[in-house]
Amino acid sequence: MSKNNTIFKLGLFSALFGGVYAFSNYIYKITSVPHQHSDGDADFDKLITDGRYFVRNNPDRQDMYIESIDQLKLHASYIPAKEKTNKYVILIHGIWDNHESNGIYAKHYLEKGLNVLLPDLRGFGKSEGKYIGYGLDDRLDIMEWIYWIIKRDPQAKIILHGMSMGAATTLMTTGEKLPENVKAAIADSSYSTLREQFASTYKSFKGSFVPIPIAIAIARAVILIRSGYDINDASPIKAVASSSTPTLFIHGDDDTFIDPHMCSRLYEAASCPKQYCMILGAGHIESVVKDPDNYWKKISEFLTKIDF
Repeated sequence: MSKNNTIFKLGLFSALFGGVYAFSNYIYKITSVPHQHSDGDADFDKLITDGRYFVRNNPDRQDMYIESIDQLKLHASYIPAKEKTNKYVILIHGIWDNHESNGIYAKHYLEKGLNVLLPDLRGFGKSEGKYIGYGLDDRLDIMEWIYWIIKRDPQAKIILHGMSMGAATTLMTTGEKLPENVKAAIADSSYSTLREQFASTYKSFKGSFVPIPIAIAIARAVILIRSGYDINDASPIKAVASSSTPTLFIHGDDDTFIDPHMCSRLYEAASCPKQYCMILGAGHIESVVKDPDNYWKKISEFLTKIDF
């Protein structure tokens, strides 16, 4: 009887361990393994697709490369303005995509006479990397791109403009000590903390039978072990509390992927000069196509106010 009981316990332990191991691999795969956007992947609007080809086929586009502090080769497309200027925008894309997704924004800024830099975040596009940084590691990469610009043009005036995970990256970058060349930041649809966003997203998964606190604890542990960072440290809301960079917070009120209330919380927590814009009827990062006139008007007013 005792022997049978021991066998039963060992079997139960093996099954439990195997289940946890399989679940942790599943969590890591869906949260942290990058996959590339292809031309076969549909965009949510034709204007986004048009923007991709605008960047890809731009005759002035140049491929640029730098090395991250952990020795990854990072790529960006650089498109100079038609006329010489010391004004630059760094456009930062979201998850599951690459720099070409920001072509619609690049086109606008080029028409306004700015130089445009479009980095591929680590693990995406032509940049090296085996895991998604969710803005935490990426903020350091963006700082490297900032210094890349300043090295070329010491008089550079730079704005950061990020979408979704790129917006979170933007905000976490502003939480660092930045050179005076960085004049402003625009965050379109950022989450407040990665932990909260993981919990919110996990609830929408089919078959999310593991209780949320346990699932998040497993995600935190496996990402710490395999990617080397703590998801609790990916906190735009903490970053903006120490930021001095003038920041415009934008969100669509019909966003079902990242809760629009996160935007208001970020705005309230920010210690920097700030403005807030909620675009009515826009889903996740749809504001630029749902209400482009209002979107770009708010950005223009914001940049004028900070004398950019």
